Amino acid sequence: MANVEVAERAGDRLTPPDSAAKPSEDVVLVLPNAVAVLDGATSLHPGTRSGGWYAARLAEALEPRLAEPGADLADVLANAIAELVAAFDLRPGASPSSTASLLRWDDEHVDALVLADSPIVLSTTEGLRPVLDEQLASLRSRPGTGYRDRLRSGAGFGTGHRDALGTSMDRTSRWRNVDGGFWVAEAVPEAAAHAARLRLARRDVTAAMVMTDGVSCGVQDYGIYPDWAAMLDVALRDGPEVVLDQVRAAELSDPDGVRWPRPKRHDDQALALVRSADT
Repeated sequence: MANVEVAERAGDRLTPPDSAAKPSEDVVLVLPNAVAVLDGATSLHPGTRSGGWYAARLAEALEPRLAEPGADLADVLANAIAELVAAFDLRPGASPSSTASLLRWDDEHVDALVLADSPIVLSTTEGLRPVLDEQLASLRSRPGTGYRDRLRSGAGFGTGHRDALGTSMDRTSRWRNVDGGFWVAEAVPEAAAHAARLRLARRDVTAAMVMTDGVSCGVQDYGIYPDWAAMLDVALRDGPEVVLDQVRAAELSDPDGVRWPRPKRHDDQALALVRSADT
């Protein structure tokens, strides 16, 4: 596995952008032997360290560790989080956060790790093998998602949406990195141990997609692709940029979030397509 194509696109901002900030809070790291896709969590409090800031720092900490052959991926992630905690005095519950999806390969194996809602989908000689962390999705299914009900009523993304979203985000944040909640890269290195993981023989893997939820929503929420196989077919045939186009087109067809209630009209999008050099 050596050929990597990356497509990225910024979404809507919920707070005024920092002039020095990357337009998207998604970060993609590509190494000769690995890919990492990180989705910084949006903050509604301008002036604080953003999720995009955290994701960029985490990518920097991951880069040398992912290059180490044989290093356990959970240890790689935990040690990278610990480095950020020490360097920036991050405190649990009061720090920015990010998803973390790591894909690494060597001559014998392909290893995948997914922490929070940035899936990895592997195409193998025996079919597709999605690697999904369902903890956050389970939390969202609990009662109390007021902003979604508000959008379903036709209220739209205008006045009032930000307040309703903020209430929901505050409620969800209480469940971050605690038992019974969801785990994410933040200020608790132990979170890495709660990630979904998969190891496969390299000879059996033909391709992989590593993506943020601004792309996976095309399967998991919008249903514009009936399954992961359909999304992968488009990515392999037409390129990952076309997948982003099709997801964005679906959102444009639902400008007020009535059909698909969501935090933003358009989320940041990142998709890394990895093809086996033998394919």
